[in-house]
Amino acid sequence: MKRNGSPIKLYAFILVSVLLITFTFYAYQICYTPNILVGKEDHYLYIPPDATFATVQKSMHENGYVQDLISFSFLSRLMDYDKRVRPGRYLLRANMTNIQAIRFLRSGEQEPVHITFNNIRLINDLAPRITQNILITPEEFEAALAGFLANGQHGFTSDNIICMFIPNTYEVYYTISAKQLVERMHDEYERFWNEERKQKAAAIGLTPVQVSVLASIVQAESVKRDEAPVIAGLYLNRLRQGIALQADPTLVFAVGDFTLKRVLDKHKEVESPYNTYKYRGLPPGPINMPEIFTIDAVLNYKPSNFLYMCAKEDFSGYHNFTASYSEHLKNASRYQQALTREQRIARANQNKK
Repeated sequence: MKRNGSPIKLYAFILVSVLLITFTFYAYQICYTPNILVGKEDHYLYIPPDATFATVQKSMHENGYVQDLISFSFLSRLMDYDKRVRPGRYLLRANMTNIQAIRFLRSGEQEPVHITFNNIRLINDLAPRITQNILITPEEFEAALAGFLANGQHGFTSDNIICMFIPNTYEVYYTISAKQLVERMHDEYERFWNEERKQKAAAIGLTPVQVSVLASIVQAESVKRDEAPVIAGLYLNRLRQGIALQADPTLVFAVGDFTLKRVLDKHKEVESPYNTYKYRGLPPGPINMPEIFTIDAVLNYKPSNFLYMCAKEDFSGYHNFTASYSEHLKNASRYQQALTREQRIARANQNKK
C-alpha cells in the first residue's frame, strides 16, 4: 500500500502545482498584461449618467477599446466596478492593463472638456455654443438660465444677463448639470470682476454691467483693437455731458436686422430703448457679448475731448475723431464722397462684365 500511495501523492502534487501555476499565470495575465487599446492610440470613453456595467461592456467591445472582454469583465466584478460605474468622459491610455483601467474608471477621475464661446450677439445664440462639448442640451441650459433669472438673487435681468458670460475657454466636466454650468459661469463672472476692475468701473461712474453695455457698443463700432480705448473715451464724454450716444450699432440692434449696412433717418425713429438717437444714456442691455479686451478698453479708456467719430475715407476701418461738430460734418462728407466714388467704380466694373 505504501508503494502504491507514493505515486498517487506525486501525481496529485504535480497536478495541483500545474493548476496553481496556470491559475497564477492567468491571474497575472488578466491583471497586468495590456488589454486596453493595445497597439492603438489614446481614446476617450463616454459613460452617460444612466449607464450600467453592461453599457460600459458594450461600448468597450463595439468601439474596439478592449482586446479581451471576458478578462476585463471578470476582474471588474472582482473589483466591484460592475456596481460602481461612474458617468463621465475618461481618457483611456493605449496599452493599459485591466487593473489600471478598472481603477481609473472606478475612481471617477474624468478628463475635463473645454467650452469656448465668443462672437455672441444674442443670449439665444449662446446655448448651442456653450453646450457643444458637454452632456446637457441647449434647451436644458436655457431652462436653467431662466431659473437663475427667476431667482433674482444676483440682480441680472433678461436684458443684461449676457453680461454675466465672459468670453473665454473654460474647463468643465462632461457630466456637469445645466444648473451647475450656470452657477459656474456666475462664479467666473465674480472672479473676472475683481477689486481692481470694480474700482476702475466706480472711477468712471459705471457699474460692471454698465461697463459691459458700453463695451458692447464700442466693440460693434470698430474691429480695430487699438481704437477701442479712444471710442470708449468718446462715449464716456457724451454720457458725462448728457449727450445722446447716437451709436449706429444700437439702431441695428433695435431694428433687429443685422444685415443692415447703412443706418438711415427712418431707422432713427424706431421706438426702442436701444435707440440711442432717441434716448440718452446707455441702453438697458448690451448689443452683443463684449470680449475681455473691450471691457478692459472701457475701464482703461483714453481721455480726450472727442464727441464725434466717422469712418475714414480710406476705408481702412479706422475713424476720424473730433470735438467739433462742424469738423465732424466735413469728415462725414469726405467719407460719403469716397463711398459714392467706390460705388460708381463698382457699378462700372460690373457693367464691363
